[in-house]
Amino acid sequence: MTIATSSDASPLSEQEPAGMSREEISSSASLASIFALRMLGLFLILPVFAIHAKTLPDGDNASLVGLAMGMYGLSQAFGQIPFGIASDKFGRKRIIVIGLLLFAIGAFVAASATTVVGVIIGRGIQGAGAISAAITALIADTTREEHRTKAMAMVGGSIGLTFAFSLVAAPLLYQSIGMSGIFAMTGVLSLVGIAVVLFITPEAPAIRHAPVPLSVVLKNTELMRLNYGVFALHLTQMAMFVVVPAALVQYADLPVAAHWKVYLPVMFASFIAMLPAIFIGEKFGKMKQVFVAAIALLLVVELGLWQYLQSPAMLVGLLFAFFIAFNILEACQPSLVSRIAPPAAKGAALGVYNTLQALGLFCGGLLGGWLKQSFTPSSVFVVSSVLTAAWLIIAINMPNIPKRSKTVAAVKA
Repeated sequence: MTIATSSDASPLSEQEPAGMSREEISSSASLASIFALRMLGLFLILPVFAIHAKTLPDGDNASLVGLAMGMYGLSQAFGQIPFGIASDKFGRKRIIVIGLLLFAIGAFVAASATTVVGVIIGRGIQGAGAISAAITALIADTTREEHRTKAMAMVGGSIGLTFAFSLVAAPLLYQSIGMSGIFAMTGVLSLVGIAVVLFITPEAPAIRHAPVPLSVVLKNTELMRLNYGVFALHLTQMAMFVVVPAALVQYADLPVAAHWKVYLPVMFASFIAMLPAIFIGEKFGKMKQVFVAAIALLLVVELGLWQYLQSPAMLVGLLFAFFIAFNILEACQPSLVSRIAPPAAKGAALGVYNTLQALGLFCGGLLGGWLKQSFTPSSVFVVSSVLTAAWLIIAINMPNIPKRSKTVAAVKA
Protein backbone atom coordinates (compact mmCIF):
# COMPACT_ATOMS: atom_id res chain seq x y z
CA MET A 1 0.00 0.00 0.00
CA THR A 2 1.35 3.42 -0.93
CA ILE A 3 0.30 6.98 -0.42
CA ALA A 4 -0.63 8.43 -3.77
CA THR A 5 -0.24 12.14 -4.09
CA SER A 6 -2.20 15.10 -5.33
CA SER A 7 -2.87 15.89 -8.97
CA ASP A 8 -2.44 19.61 -8.33
CA ALA A 9 -0.89 21.45 -11.19
CA SER A 10 2.67 22.50 -10.55
CA PRO A 11 3.03 26.08 -9.39
CA LEU A 12 5.82 26.45 -11.97
CA SER A 13 6.13 25.99 -15.69
CA GLU A 14 6.87 22.71 -17.42
CA GLN A 15 10.60 23.59 -17.54
CA GLU A 16 11.05 23.22 -13.80
CA PRO A 17 14.48 23.76 -12.20
CA ALA A 18 15.93 20.81 -10.31
CA GLY A 19 16.30 22.78 -7.08
CA MET A 20 13.85 25.09 -5.41
CA SER A 21 12.92 27.98 -7.70
CA ARG A 22 13.13 31.64 -6.72
CA GLU A 23 9.35 31.72 -6.33
CA GLU A 24 9.36 28.64 -4.09
CA ILE A 25 12.11 30.05 -1.88
CA SER A 26 10.36 33.42 -1.66
CA SER A 27 7.03 31.83 -0.77
CA SER A 28 8.50 29.41 1.77
CA ALA A 29 10.75 31.96 3.47
CA SER A 30 8.11 34.69 3.69
CA LEU A 31 5.43 32.34 5.01
CA ALA A 32 7.86 30.75 7.48
CA SER A 33 8.52 34.26 8.83
CA ILE A 34 4.76 34.80 9.26
CA PHE A 35 4.50 31.45 11.06
CA ALA A 36 7.41 32.45 13.29
CA LEU A 37 5.60 35.68 14.14
CA ARG A 38 2.58 33.67 15.30
CA MET A 39 4.74 31.49 17.53
CA LEU A 40 6.57 34.58 18.82
CA GLY A 41 3.23 35.73 20.20
CA LEU A 42 3.00 32.45 22.11
CA PHE A 43 6.60 32.05 23.26
CA LEU A 44 7.67 35.59 24.20
CA ILE A 45 5.49 35.82 27.28
CA LEU A 46 6.32 32.37 28.67
CA PRO A 47 9.59 33.30 30.44
CA VAL A 48 8.33 36.59 31.94
CA PHE A 49 4.55 36.73 32.29
CA ALA A 50 4.37 34.93 35.64
CA ILE A 51 6.71 37.60 37.02
CA HIS A 52 4.79 40.45 35.38
CA ALA A 53 1.43 39.13 36.64
CA LYS A 54 2.48 39.81 40.23
CA THR A 55 2.37 43.53 39.43
CA LEU A 56 -1.31 43.35 38.37
CA PRO A 57 -4.30 43.60 40.77
CA ASP A 58 -5.49 40.04 40.10
CA GLY A 59 -2.02 38.59 39.52
CA ASP A 60 -2.05 36.49 42.69
CA ASN A 61 -4.66 34.18 41.14
CA ALA A 62 -2.58 31.31 39.72
CA SER A 63 -5.51 29.94 37.71
CA LEU A 64 -6.00 33.27 35.92
CA VAL A 65 -2.28 33.55 35.22
CA GLY A 66 -2.22 30.04 33.76
CA LEU A 67 -5.29 30.81 31.66
CA ALA A 68 -3.65 33.97 30.32
CA MET A 69 -0.63 31.94 29.22
CA GLY A 70 -2.73 29.16 27.68
CA MET A 71 -5.59 31.18 26.16
CA TYR A 72 -3.67 31.87 22.94
CA GLY A 73 -3.29 28.17 22.20
CA LEU A 74 -6.86 27.38 23.24
CA SER A 75 -8.43 29.96 20.92
CA GLN A 76 -6.06 28.81 18.18
CA ALA A 77 -7.44 25.31 18.53
CA PHE A 78 -11.03 26.46 18.04
CA GLY A 79 -10.19 28.66 15.04
CA GLN A 80 -8.00 26.39 12.92
CA ILE A 81 -10.72 24.36 11.16
CA PRO A 82 -13.01 27.33 10.29
CA PHE A 83 -10.05 29.36 9.01
CA GLY A 84 -8.71 26.38 7.06
CA ILE A 85 -12.08 25.76 5.39
CA ALA A 86 -12.43 29.49 4.67
CA SER A 87 -9.00 29.51 2.99
CA ASP A 88 -10.18 26.72 0.65
CA LYS A 89 -13.27 28.74 -0.25
CA PHE A 90 -12.14 32.38 -0.25
CA GLY A 91 -8.39 32.17 -0.91
CA ARG A 92 -5.33 31.73 1.29
CA LYS A 93 -3.97 35.28 1.31
CA ARG A 94 -7.29 36.91 2.20
CA ILE A 95 -7.71 34.65 5.24
CA ILE A 96 -4.08 35.11 6.33
CA VAL A 97 -4.50 38.90 6.25
CA ILE A 98 -7.70 38.68 8.33
CA GLY A 99 -5.92 36.47 10.85
CA LEU A 100 -2.97 38.85 11.13
CA LEU A 101 -5.36 41.76 11.69
CA LEU A 102 -7.00 39.84 14.56
CA PHE A 103 -3.56 39.06 15.95
CA ALA A 104 -2.63 42.75 15.88
CA ILE A 105 -5.91 43.83 17.51
CA GLY A 106 -5.47 41.26 20.27
CA ALA A 107 -1.87 42.33 20.83
CA PHE A 108 -2.88 45.96 21.28
CA VAL A 109 -5.74 44.97 23.61
CA ALA A 110 -3.28 42.98 25.74
CA ALA A 111 -0.78 45.86 25.65
CA SER A 112 -3.37 48.23 27.12
CA ALA A 113 -4.62 45.74 29.75
CA THR A 114 -4.19 46.61 33.42
CA THR A 115 -5.46 43.26 34.77
CA VAL A 116 -4.81 39.59 34.04
CA VAL A 117 -8.41 39.32 32.79
CA GLY A 118 -7.67 42.04 30.25
CA VAL A 119 -4.61 40.10 29.08
CA ILE A 120 -6.74 36.95 28.76
CA ILE A 121 -9.16 38.82 26.49
CA GLY A 122 -6.31 40.16 24.35
CA ARG A 123 -4.65 36.75 24.12
CA GLY A 124 -7.96 35.19 23.11
CA ILE A 125 -8.35 37.68 20.26
CA GLN A 126 -4.73 37.12 19.22
CA GLY A 127 -5.24 33.38 18.97
CA ALA A 128 -8.62 33.67 17.25
CA GLY A 129 -6.91 34.55 13.98
CA ALA A 130 -5.86 30.93 13.55
CA ILE A 131 -4.03 31.04 10.22
CA SER A 132 -1.54 28.19 10.62
CA ALA A 133 -3.61 25.97 8.31
CA ALA A 134 -3.93 28.69 5.68
CA ILE A 135 -0.19 29.37 5.79
CA THR A 136 0.83 25.72 5.42
CA ALA A 137 -1.79 25.24 2.68
CA LEU A 138 -0.35 28.22 0.78
CA ILE A 139 3.14 26.77 1.10
CA ALA A 140 1.80 23.53 -0.36
CA ASP A 141 0.07 25.45 -3.16
CA THR A 142 3.25 27.28 -4.15
CA THR A 143 5.83 24.48 -3.93
CA ARG A 144 6.37 21.27 -5.86
CA GLU A 145 6.03 18.02 -3.95
CA GLU A 146 9.72 17.10 -4.16
CA HIS A 147 10.59 20.36 -2.38
CA ARG A 148 7.59 20.63 -0.07
CA THR A 149 9.22 18.95 2.92
CA LYS A 150 12.16 21.35 2.61
CA ALA A 151 9.69 24.23 2.62
CA MET A 152 7.94 22.81 5.68
CA ALA A 153 11.38 22.38 7.29
CA MET A 154 11.76 26.17 7.05
CA VAL A 155 8.54 26.47 9.06
CA GLY A 156 9.65 23.85 11.59
CA GLY A 157 13.02 25.53 11.91
CA SER A 158 11.39 28.92 12.34
CA ILE A 159 9.36 27.55 15.27
CA GLY A 160 12.44 26.16 17.00
CA LEU A 161 14.52 29.27 16.42
CA THR A 162 11.65 31.49 17.58
CA PHE A 163 11.46 29.44 20.77
CA ALA A 164 15.20 29.84 21.37
CA PHE A 165 15.07 33.55 20.50
CA SER A 166 12.20 34.08 22.94
CA LEU A 167 14.16 32.55 25.81
CA VAL A 168 17.04 34.94 25.11
CA ALA A 169 15.09 38.08 24.18
CA ALA A 170 12.07 38.01 26.51
CA PRO A 171 13.90 38.97 29.73
CA LEU A 172 15.84 41.72 27.92
CA LEU A 173 12.72 43.09 26.22
CA TYR A 174 10.78 42.99 29.48
CA GLN A 175 13.48 45.04 31.20
CA SER A 176 13.63 47.61 28.39
CA ILE A 177 10.03 48.02 27.14
CA GLY A 178 7.91 46.08 29.66
CA MET A 179 5.13 43.61 29.02
CA SER A 180 2.93 46.22 27.32
CA GLY A 181 5.81 47.02 24.99
CA ILE A 182 6.27 43.34 24.12
CA PHE A 183 2.59 42.99 23.22
CA ALA A 184 2.63 46.22 21.21
CA MET A 185 5.78 45.10 19.37
CA THR A 186 4.14 41.84 18.28
CA GLY A 187 1.12 43.84 17.11
CA VAL A 188 3.30 46.08 14.94
CA LEU A 189 5.17 43.06 13.57
CA SER A 190 1.82 41.53 12.66
CA LEU A 191 0.98 44.59 10.57
CA VAL A 192 4.39 44.29 8.90
CA GLY A 193 3.50 40.65 8.22
CA ILE A 194 0.42 41.76 6.29
CA ALA A 195 2.66 43.77 3.96
CA VAL A 196 4.91 40.70 3.51
CA VAL A 197 1.91 38.54 2.54
CA LEU A 198 0.49 41.10 0.13
CA PHE A 199 3.67 42.25 -1.60
CA ILE A 200 6.33 39.53 -1.20
CA THR A 201 4.60 36.14 -1.00
CA PRO A 202 3.86 34.84 -4.53
CA GLU A 203 0.27 34.17 -5.55
CA ALA A 204 -0.91 30.56 -5.52
CA PRO A 205 -1.88 29.05 -8.89
CA ALA A 206 -5.58 29.36 -9.68
CA ILE A 207 -6.87 25.78 -9.73
CA ARG A 208 -10.55 24.94 -9.38
CA HIS A 209 -11.69 21.76 -7.62
CA ALA A 210 -15.09 20.41 -6.69
CA PRO A 211 -15.91 21.06 -3.01
CA VAL A 212 -15.07 18.26 -0.58
CA PRO A 213 -17.09 17.77 2.65
CA LEU A 214 -15.20 17.98 5.94
CA SER A 215 -16.41 14.45 6.73
CA VAL A 216 -14.12 13.12 3.99
CA VAL A 217 -11.13 14.64 5.78
CA LEU A 218 -12.23 13.33 9.18
CA LYS A 219 -12.70 9.79 7.86
CA ASN A 220 -9.30 9.58 6.15
CA THR A 221 -7.26 7.05 8.13
CA GLU A 222 -3.89 8.34 6.96
CA LEU A 223 -4.73 11.90 7.94
CA MET A 224 -5.86 10.66 11.36
CA ARG A 225 -2.46 8.98 11.86
CA LEU A 226 -0.78 12.32 11.27
CA ASN A 227 -3.27 14.17 13.48
CA TYR A 228 -2.53 11.86 16.39
CA GLY A 229 1.18 12.31 15.71
CA VAL A 230 1.14 16.10 15.87
CA PHE A 231 -0.97 15.98 19.05
CA ALA A 232 1.49 13.58 20.73
CA LEU A 233 4.53 15.54 19.52
CA HIS A 234 3.40 18.91 20.87
CA LEU A 235 1.95 17.47 24.07
CA THR A 236 5.35 15.88 24.67
CA GLN A 237 7.17 19.12 23.84
CA MET A 238 5.11 21.28 26.20
CA ALA A 239 5.10 18.69 29.02
CA MET A 240 8.85 18.28 28.69
CA PHE A 241 9.46 22.00 29.11
CA VAL A 242 7.45 22.01 32.31
CA VAL A 243 10.32 19.94 33.74
CA VAL A 244 13.51 20.73 31.77
CA PRO A 245 14.06 24.39 32.82
CA ALA A 246 13.94 23.46 36.51
CA ALA A 247 16.26 20.51 35.83
CA LEU A 248 18.82 22.82 34.21
CA VAL A 249 18.71 25.03 37.30
CA GLN A 250 18.84 22.17 39.81
CA TYR A 251 21.20 19.70 38.17
CA ALA A 252 23.29 21.83 35.79
CA ASP A 253 23.50 24.81 38.18
CA LEU A 254 22.42 27.07 35.30
CA PRO A 255 20.26 30.08 36.21
CA VAL A 256 17.18 30.76 34.07
CA ALA A 257 18.75 33.87 32.55
CA ALA A 258 21.56 31.69 31.16
CA HIS A 259 19.41 28.91 29.67
CA TRP A 260 19.82 30.41 26.22
CA LYS A 261 23.43 29.19 26.36
CA VAL A 262 22.01 25.66 26.07
CA TYR A 263 18.91 26.24 23.94
CA LEU A 264 20.43 28.44 21.24
CA PRO A 265 23.36 26.19 20.19
CA VAL A 266 21.20 23.08 20.57
CA MET A 267 18.53 24.55 18.29
CA PHE A 268 20.96 25.69 15.60
CA ALA A 269 22.95 22.44 15.65
CA SER A 270 19.84 20.24 15.59
CA PHE A 271 18.38 22.13 12.63
CA ILE A 272 21.58 21.61 10.64
CA ALA A 273 21.80 17.97 11.73
CA MET A 274 18.30 17.14 10.54
CA LEU A 275 18.75 18.51 6.99
CA PRO A 276 20.66 15.50 5.55
CA ALA A 277 17.87 13.16 6.66
CA ILE A 278 15.26 15.33 4.93
CA PHE A 279 17.27 15.61 1.70
CA ILE A 280 18.06 11.88 1.55
CA GLY A 281 14.49 10.90 2.35
CA GLU A 282 13.09 13.15 -0.37
CA LYS A 283 15.68 12.25 -3.01
CA PHE A 284 15.54 8.46 -2.59
CA GLY A 285 11.89 8.03 -1.58
CA LYS A 286 12.80 7.01 2.00
CA MET A 287 10.59 9.49 3.85
CA LYS A 288 8.69 6.77 5.73
CA GLN A 289 11.95 5.36 7.08
CA VAL A 290 13.12 8.88 8.08
CA PHE A 291 9.74 9.59 9.65
CA VAL A 292 9.63 6.38 11.69
CA ALA A 293 13.29 6.76 12.72
CA ALA A 294 12.54 10.27 14.04
CA ILE A 295 9.67 8.95 16.17
CA ALA A 296 11.93 6.17 17.46
CA LEU A 297 14.57 8.79 18.35
CA LEU A 298 11.91 10.78 20.18
CA LEU A 299 11.02 7.68 22.20
CA VAL A 300 14.68 7.12 23.05
CA VAL A 301 14.88 10.74 24.26
CA GLU A 302 11.82 10.36 26.51
CA LEU A 303 13.17 7.13 28.01
CA GLY A 304 16.58 8.73 28.43
CA LEU A 305 15.16 11.76 30.25
CA TRP A 306 13.23 9.39 32.51
CA GLN A 307 16.46 7.72 33.57
CA TYR A 308 19.13 10.44 33.23
CA LEU A 309 17.38 13.73 34.01
CA GLN A 310 19.88 14.43 36.82
CA SER A 311 22.95 14.21 34.54
CA PRO A 312 23.76 17.64 33.00
CA ALA A 313 25.74 16.16 30.09
CA MET A 314 23.02 13.62 29.26
CA LEU A 315 20.35 16.30 29.61
CA VAL A 316 22.01 18.55 27.02
CA GLY A 317 22.69 15.61 24.69
CA LEU A 318 19.09 14.42 24.94
CA LEU A 319 17.82 17.95 24.22
CA PHE A 320 19.95 17.96 21.07
CA ALA A 321 18.49 14.59 20.01
CA PHE A 322 14.97 15.77 20.86
CA PHE A 323 15.19 18.78 18.58
CA ILE A 324 16.63 16.71 15.71
CA ALA A 325 13.57 14.45 15.94
CA PHE A 326 11.23 17.39 16.52
CA ASN A 327 12.49 19.34 13.48
CA ILE A 328 12.25 16.30 11.19
CA LEU A 329 8.70 15.55 12.30
CA GLU A 330 7.66 19.21 12.08
CA ALA A 331 8.87 19.21 8.47
CA CYS A 332 7.44 15.85 7.42
CA GLN A 333 3.95 15.90 8.87
CA PRO A 334 2.35 19.01 7.32
CA SER A 335 3.98 18.09 3.99
CA LEU A 336 2.34 14.65 4.18
CA VAL A 337 -1.04 16.16 5.11
CA SER A 338 -0.88 18.38 2.01
CA ARG A 339 -0.01 15.37 -0.18
CA ILE A 340 -2.71 13.07 1.18
CA ALA A 341 -5.59 15.56 1.47
CA PRO A 342 -7.94 16.12 -1.47
CA PRO A 343 -6.80 19.31 -3.25
CA ALA A 344 -10.10 21.10 -2.57
CA ALA A 345 -9.87 20.29 1.15
CA LYS A 346 -6.18 21.00 1.76
CA GLY A 347 -6.96 23.94 4.04
CA ALA A 348 -9.60 21.96 5.94
CA ALA A 349 -7.21 19.02 6.44
CA LEU A 350 -4.46 21.31 7.68
CA GLY A 351 -7.04 23.03 9.88
CA VAL A 352 -7.81 19.74 11.62
CA TYR A 353 -4.08 19.02 11.85
CA ASN A 354 -3.29 22.41 13.40
CA THR A 355 -6.23 22.07 15.79
CA LEU A 356 -4.68 18.89 17.17
CA GLN A 357 -1.32 20.66 17.33
CA ALA A 358 -2.76 23.49 19.43
CA LEU A 359 -4.64 21.05 21.66
CA GLY A 360 -1.42 19.13 22.16
CA LEU A 361 0.33 22.29 23.37
CA PHE A 362 -2.57 23.13 25.67
CA CYS A 363 -2.93 19.60 27.09
CA GLY A 364 0.83 19.16 27.41
CA GLY A 365 1.12 22.15 29.70
CA LEU A 366 -1.79 21.02 31.85
CA LEU A 367 -0.72 17.37 31.99
CA GLY A 368 2.94 18.14 32.57
CA GLY A 369 2.14 20.50 35.45
CA TRP A 370 -0.28 18.05 37.05
CA LEU A 371 2.12 15.09 36.78
CA LYS A 372 5.03 17.10 38.16
CA GLN A 373 3.00 18.39 41.08
CA SER A 374 1.11 15.18 41.88
CA PHE A 375 3.89 12.62 41.30
CA THR A 376 7.50 13.29 40.24
CA PRO A 377 9.17 15.15 37.36
CA SER A 378 10.16 11.78 35.87
CA SER A 379 6.50 10.76 35.60
CA VAL A 380 6.15 13.33 32.79
CA PHE A 381 8.58 11.32 30.68
CA VAL A 382 6.93 8.00 31.54
CA VAL A 383 3.57 9.22 30.19
CA SER A 384 5.26 10.88 27.19
CA SER A 385 7.05 7.60 26.43
CA VAL A 386 3.75 5.73 26.37
CA LEU A 387 2.18 8.25 23.99
CA THR A 388 5.26 8.20 21.75
CA ALA A 389 5.41 4.38 21.72
CA ALA A 390 1.77 4.30 20.58
CA TRP A 391 2.65 6.78 17.83
CA LEU A 392 5.58 4.60 16.73
CA ILE A 393 3.27 1.58 16.39
CA ILE A 394 0.78 3.66 14.38
CA ALA A 395 3.53 5.04 12.12
CA ILE A 396 5.15 1.67 11.41
CA ASN A 397 1.87 0.53 9.87
CA MET A 398 1.49 3.60 7.65
CA PRO A 399 1.82 3.20 3.87
CA ASN A 400 5.08 3.83 2.07
CA ILE A 401 5.72 7.42 1.03
CA PRO A 402 6.88 7.40 -2.60
CA LYS A 403 8.85 10.04 -4.45
CA ARG A 404 6.91 12.69 -6.34
CA SER A 405 3.82 11.39 -8.10
CA LYS A 406 1.04 13.03 -10.07
CA THR A 407 -1.71 10.54 -9.41
CA VAL A 408 -4.94 11.44 -7.67
CA ALA A 409 -4.65 12.08 -3.95
CA ALA A 410 -5.83 8.97 -2.19
CA VAL A 411 -4.61 6.02 -0.23
CA LYS A 412 -4.58 2.96 -2.45
CA ALA A 413 -4.15 -0.63 -1.52
